[in-house]
Amino acid sequence: MGSPPQNVTFPSNGGTAHGYLAVPPQGTGPALVVVQEWWGLTSHMVSMVDRFAAEGFVTLAPDLFGGATTHDREEAARMLRELPTDRAARDLRGAVDLLLGLPHVVGDAVGVVGFCMGGGFALVLAAQEGDRVAAVVPFYGLPRIPDYDYRGLTAHVLGHYGEEDRSIPQEAVDEAAMLIGEATDRRPEIHFYPAGHAFMNDEDLAGTYDPLQADIAWQRTLSFLWGHLG
Repeated sequence: MGSPPQNVTFPSNGGTAHGYLAVPPQGTGPALVVVQEWWGLTSHMVSMVDRFAAEGFVTLAPDLFGGATTHDREEAARMLRELPTDRAARDLRGAVDLLLGLPHVVGDAVGVVGFCMGGGFALVLAAQEGDRVAAVVPFYGLPRIPDYDYRGLTAHVLGHYGEEDRSIPQEAVDEAAMLIGEATDRRPEIHFYPAGHAFMNDEDLAGTYDPLQADIAWQRTLSFLWGHLG
């Protein structure tokens, strides 16, 4: 178990949360929250924050595990089980508050991108925060509650999922997209890739990293975020 870089501290419902923040080279830009995988705020998540910042976004990844990271699947599953959903939601709300209060940030709404566990939390955050989230991009993640109530969601939704992902069957993704459409009158843009779970993670902890599909999803994500945040 290691410790990620934490360069920012922010209030979270009476407590304190930490995270990694990167500002684009030009010094200003739209705000983006990156929500970690179940491995924690690893070097891969830090690199994703840096990549988004290099593309022009003021990007923050909250540390939902309080400094813990792992490359062990059983340990990751345990950390996820022990993470209170309400605490994670508070930390993510605090991250939105922090970003929208920064002088670097252009606009009055954020984008949210989440991976694996973070993909589910990204959708939950968007539903909780309403028009403070303009765009949400879950990568191979859904809320823990299969029939989650999306009625608060006003963000545009772009989803990336693997056709060979055994943990999230296509039927579950289709069901979530239908629920979002029924609750919000928004039709999510969903893409399925000939890849497995975590195909974006170049640390390849699951042995499923696919650089070609990752690049396609990355380009789609950038176009989508700039279309709704730019």
